Amino acid sequence: MSFSRREFMQVLAVASAGGMALNHKDVLAGKPGAGQKMYDLPAFGNVSFLHFTDCHAQLMPIHFREPNVNLGVAGALGQPPHIVGEALLKHFKIRPGTPEAHAFTYLNFEQAAKTYGKVGGFAHLATLVKMMRASRPHAMLLDGGDTWQGSATALWTNGQDMVDACKLLGVNAMSPHWEFTLGEKRVVEIIEKDFAGNLDFLAQNVKTNDFGDPVFKPYVIKQMNGVPVAVIGQAFPYTPIANPSYMVPSWTFGIQDDNMQKMVDEARAKGAQAVVVLSHNGMDVDIKMSSRVTGIDAILGGHTHDGMPTPTIVKNAKGQTLVTNAGSNSKFLGVLDLDVRGGKVQDFRYKLMPVFANLLPADAEMRAHIDKVRAPYLTKLNEKLAVSEGLLYRRGNFNGSWDQLIVDALMEVKGADLAFSPGFRWGTTILPGQAITRELMMDQVAITYPTSTLTEMSGELIKTVLEDVCDNLFNPDPYFQQGGDMVRVGGLAYTCSPNAGAGQRISNMVLKGKPMEASKNYKVAGWAPVAEGAKGEPIWDVMEAYFKNHPTIAPRKLNTPKLLGVAGNPGMAG
Repeated sequence: MSFSRREFMQVLAVASAGGMALNHKDVLAGKPGAGQKMYDLPAFGNVSFLHFTDCHAQLMPIHFREPNVNLGVAGALGQPPHIVGEALLKHFKIRPGTPEAHAFTYLNFEQAAKTYGKVGGFAHLATLVKMMRASRPHAMLLDGGDTWQGSATALWTNGQDMVDACKLLGVNAMSPHWEFTLGEKRVVEIIEKDFAGNLDFLAQNVKTNDFGDPVFKPYVIKQMNGVPVAVIGQAFPYTPIANPSYMVPSWTFGIQDDNMQKMVDEARAKGAQAVVVLSHNGMDVDIKMSSRVTGIDAILGGHTHDGMPTPTIVKNAKGQTLVTNAGSNSKFLGVLDLDVRGGKVQDFRYKLMPVFANLLPADAEMRAHIDKVRAPYLTKLNEKLAVSEGLLYRRGNFNGSWDQLIVDALMEVKGADLAFSPGFRWGTTILPGQAITRELMMDQVAITYPTSTLTEMSGELIKTVLEDVCDNLFNPDPYFQQGGDMVRVGGLAYTCSPNAGAGQRISNMVLKGKPMEASKNYKVAGWAPVAEGAKGEPIWDVMEAYFKNHPTIAPRKLNTPKLLGVAGNPGMAG
């Protein structure tokens, strides 16, 4: 299925004019021509990139609530991506109550989700990619990673459903992170078997731990309209810390600024007139790296799931770099057009386009692929486990209602005093009244190290764990931010001072109305241990046991810390 520009606009007109159960006169899909307006993006310049990232194996359209807490500290205070809600709309000049406001913020989420419908889905993303390529036949499609993990079918097929979907989508190059949790052998197998001659797997910062040799291609140089263009890959630098190191025992990681500079200089010496980094650093790290490494025209970033409507322009010793981040869950497609003349970039245009499934007809070929890979698992995927009376979401610095449900289940099923759940940013959203199917549950827990645990820990050790994770999130130097969001905590109340120094952020720890004692041991439940050899049932068995006892899930009351020193921070709302 391919489109000329005219054919595509005709299809959008049909999709926009009918077929959507929307009853307000001003809603997105209620206006004929709405699709054309949103997705009519004239080509610019002579070099183009299409970019998606952190789709976390979501082949189907989903709901995804953006965070209402994404605090910035030190130099990141009040700067993208650490602005949410109304502050984000004001900063980027987005009108409230619009489809864009729904795409980029959590505001009025439940009603807006009903109004505008689901987002993402590879069949709808494929249609948008084909439209953009109709006016930009030279464009490279770049995948920022976290693609082979995050759904039941990706887990059960060892990532093959996503590998085949990306090939069908026409991805030209990717950079990795969660891909490594399939293990070294599987990653190499996919590169050699599936990607050879089709797709470049790029990472300049992954080396062998014996001789320091490159494991993957660091970059590729392609021609676009006669212009040589380099794409350099940057894997998540802290993979062996944030994820199990035993899954990548032969490889070392790191940011590796010096080698990045070497790769940029090498690509320039080979004739590259534009250099783009396909990064999985996270936006704060990309901003710092672009201030230190010169010669990069743009960083197309991921990892932190920040849907940023416009680039952040970072000055450095020899020029400037555009830093972007394209959200998650196949919810957005970034389009970067460059005007390259006289051997350098003269101008640019960038737009991060929301993928509204109601506005973009499903691509027939991709739809057929998705149906095929899901068919053997449909009965399991669609099995109803419970019904949620409240909104279930994950994203936010300190907690989400899905994570609250997980820690509640861990404490009850494991008989724990308190529970920890990792601060993962991936995971789809369930609307009030919606059934929790096995598929939607697995969207929150589908990993290759799902073991649940019950451990005795002293109060002193519990505080140390909280301090360490908090420093990973709020260290004022982005290069020391090594994980996701704050660990989710069930049963324990505490106070957090994000702006304090390392080891000084956590205080007033209270369990069941009593101060936690440093020398006393407590039973702590958790899951997703990064250490090898942990014993216990997988987290999905814990959740299913909980659902059997609680077929109706009442709205969750979030256990979030009392925060000090963040009044007026535009990274926190409601």
